Amino acid sequence: MAFVRVCSLSELEADTPKRVEVDGTPVSVVHTEGEVFAINDICSHANVSLSEGEVEDCAIECWLHGSSFDLRTGKPSGLPATRPVPVYPVKIEGDDVLVSVTQES
Repeated sequence: MAFVRVCSLSELEADTPKRVEVDGTPVSVVHTEGEVFAINDICSHANVSLSEGEVEDCAIECWLHGSSFDLRTGKPSGLPATRPVPVYPVKIEGDDVLVSVTQES
């Protein structure tokens, strides 16, 4: 897996998504509950940015229709979304946040 630096840990506000791009893939990076998560930034129900939504209980809510996605698994917790969104591995090196959107074969 190739990890790419997306931001510094100090740039992330708790429970506030930050939109970044990794190799052309839109990603929402979230620092919550003492961990950093990376989830695809596009809602699987309506093609909108999840990073504009709110974070609560390790989930990110789509601002348009209210579907929430678990930051650990990408699974939706309620309608209208029924499909998960991809989640990506995160590494912290010093103050650097690194994300990989490449899948191992």
